[in-house]
Amino acid sequence: MYELHDIVEMKKPHPCGANRWEIIRMGMDIKIQCTQCGRLVMLPRRQFDKRLKRVLEKAQD
Repeated sequence: MYELHDIVEMKKPHPCGANRWEIIRMGMDIKIQCTQCGRLVMLPRRQFDKRLKRVLEKAQD
């Protein structure tokens, strides 16, 4: 469904106005980084799955 370095859209936008996040770490927790301001957020996988809207871009191989 989603992989490392994919660009995803969450249900709620970030306060900076952007709604594009890059997945930079995967495991029990998923760390995402805002593509506009660079803010890092770490979410438990279950919470991330709930808040994920769609995958915008797949990672380049």
